[in-house]
Amino acid sequence: MSLNLKIENRPRLNEDVRAFFKREVLPHAPDAWIDSEKTQVGYEIPFNRRFYVFKPPRPLAMLDSELKGITDRILAMIGGLTK
Repeated sequence: MSLNLKIENRPRLNEDVRAFFKREVLPHAPDAWIDSEKTQVGYEIPFNRRFYVFKPPRPLAMLDSELKGITDRILAMIGGLTK
């Protein structure tokens, strides 16, 4: 059985990958192995999770009025082409 496992949430960068693998992976998948050619150690900073601030969408009435204005402008431009 082949198990391709990508360990993304490793709590400590200074911990040995093999020790982490032995403690966290092998108890759940005893036939798993590490492909040393694909092993990478690094850190990803999830900027969206840390800095994103939700802004609620504009009210539907405002969106409808903007869309109507844009549609009217397009229709006027199309009407100008036929003159």
